[in-house]
Amino acid sequence: MKNKIFQYVAMGVAVFGLTACDDFLDREPQSDITPSAFFTSEADLASYVINQYTFNSVSPGSYGISVFGDDNGTDNQAAMSASSFWAPGTWLVGQNIENSWTNPWNFTRIRQINYFFDQVMPKYKEGKISGSENNIRHYIGEAYVIRAYNYFNKLQTIGDCPLVTAALPDDRDVLMEASKRLPRHKIARYILAQLDTAATYLQETPPGGKNRVTRDVAYLLRSRVALFEGTWLKHHKGTAFVPGGPGWPGNTADLDGFNIDNEINYFLTECMKSSKVIGDKLVNNLVENNDAKEGFDKSLNVINPYYAMFCDPDMEKYSEVLMWRAYSTTENVTHNIQMQLIRNGGGTGWTRGLVNSFLMRNGLPIYAQGSGYDPNWEKEDVKATLQDRDSRIQQFTKKDGDVDFYTYAGEESCFDPTWMVRGASETKIVTGFAIKKGKYYDPNMEALHEKGITGSIVFRGTEALLNYMEACYELSGQIDATAAAYWRALRTRAKVDPDFNKTIAATDMNEEAKWDFGAYSHGRLVDATLYNIRRERRAEFIGEGMRWSDLKRWRACDQVNGYQIEGVHFWGSKYETTMVDKDGVNLIKVDVEGGTGNVSDRSISGDYIRPYQITRKNNNVFDGYHFTPAHYLSPIPQNAFSQTAAGDQTDLNTSVIYQNPGWPRVAGQGPTNVE
Repeated sequence: MKNKIFQYVAMGVAVFGLTACDDFLDREPQSDITPSAFFTSEADLASYVINQYTFNSVSPGSYGISVFGDDNGTDNQAAMSASSFWAPGTWLVGQNIENSWTNPWNFTRIRQINYFFDQVMPKYKEGKISGSENNIRHYIGEAYVIRAYNYFNKLQTIGDCPLVTAALPDDRDVLMEASKRLPRHKIARYILAQLDTAATYLQETPPGGKNRVTRDVAYLLRSRVALFEGTWLKHHKGTAFVPGGPGWPGNTADLDGFNIDNEINYFLTECMKSSKVIGDKLVNNLVENNDAKEGFDKSLNVINPYYAMFCDPDMEKYSEVLMWRAYSTTENVTHNIQMQLIRNGGGTGWTRGLVNSFLMRNGLPIYAQGSGYDPNWEKEDVKATLQDRDSRIQQFTKKDGDVDFYTYAGEESCFDPTWMVRGASETKIVTGFAIKKGKYYDPNMEALHEKGITGSIVFRGTEALLNYMEACYELSGQIDATAAAYWRALRTRAKVDPDFNKTIAATDMNEEAKWDFGAYSHGRLVDATLYNIRRERRAEFIGEGMRWSDLKRWRACDQVNGYQIEGVHFWGSKYETTMVDKDGVNLIKVDVEGGTGNVSDRSISGDYIRPYQITRKNNNVFDGYHFTPAHYLSPIPQNAFSQTAAGDQTDLNTSVIYQNPGWPRVAGQGPTNVE
């Protein structure tokens, strides 16, 4: 049984093993590797650490649109199928899945880094690692960042969690004790301390350039973690989701004088400190947006740096890119995401709610008097709908009349609206608003599918500006001079009037609440200033996978009850009459009950595409998105309790581990309500 604890709880002695690079394999057979023979050179450290990189990026061989679809399931983006997050009772407690990275109680990655420190630090202190001192220290610094990053993933997923910093003996009593969860704020403080240490080891320009962790990455991640925890504690205060809150399942003996207001202030202050390190470097050095319609010309020369930053095969030159992943056909590290980004809809689409949240260029919301917005534009086409808007939604959405250069025959429209009613999970334009962010212009990447070599951003420094702005206002209720400068710089780059006070004065929160979950925290509308800071974040990070995390830390889902995801104005627009194939055959099919339709029924859904009202069949969200608070955290699987229970281990209630609020311990069951 102790081996099972080791396997699932992942706290035991680490088994030595790694996926090494070729030069390491050439040097010594894996079967002969021992800890004493490894971790003795700079190259050993570099090899081991880079194989622990689990940062979010396009995976080699990826199909679909990969990371540009990470916001699917939120109020920003919609995939072909809805997320169980919005259908209470369909997300169930798991049994456990061996070696599954999706298992929230899998600590293998943390164990692997703990093993690194156990082996490396004694050798380093004794001077037994050969190579450049600066590089050796840098790779140790990378390991600190990786451990912090993996603990942050746990913090976001399960909240309170065990804190283990070394590989432990395979002893049941030791492992049981180590499996106990600590209050989340202690985990967050530990992460910040890890990143402080990392910064003392890391170089600003490391070997490998921005393809490896840099010192600025440590500061940016520290900023992200501090903002997450500070705002989580603030907006979940008074609930079971914070240490000591009513119904919190943890041990009050672990609180050690915990004062939630002090913790909120601490984390928000730390966010501002770390953010400013990056923000001050970038505020006057943001990547240029010259408002060019396309990102590249036919010769693949950059014509709009801001657009190109998200799809350039070489991202090293962009000031905002702190870390990126490179791909290469010669090294057979490629992806397939350009086929969907170039050719079709990628099985996703921006929501109407997201599109409506973007300001006009004069800085006014679309509903405000004098904005210049005409709702009748929506009846024309996507291009008309987006005219005179914030350049970010214009540049990163495929529109009627946009040109592409991927065909050898010459220019061709890059927007085929018939993908709204045809295609499958990887090809359909689900909402009619097709995603263009990340789309490149090389015909080979589209025609040869798997030959994509566009880079993938891992950390973008612009986040620091937005983190500072939010933390500043959440902490003090004011926009200080630094936050104001950051905000004006972002709006100016987006071609929006930089006077954010003009926008705040014109904001009607009841209007914003119609299409933006971020208008709320704990079921109540936030004030217009905080909302517009959140709006700026939403606009800057579309398609970059930030939305899920933001909605959860803001506690912005409590009010969701029957919310319908919508797309373009379809019925009564030109699109209704142009959905024909090359032979002129109408492609539209409405079949709500039979499940064979491809567009929502106008008599039920109105004039706008509602992707989750196309059919009732096998559809848990036909009546809209609904939310239950237990979903703010993931359930811990049943095996975690049975393996750490007392006696014969059949009574799950005797486990040293507690379940997250609202979730049962038994596999196959859904959550109960949490007040």
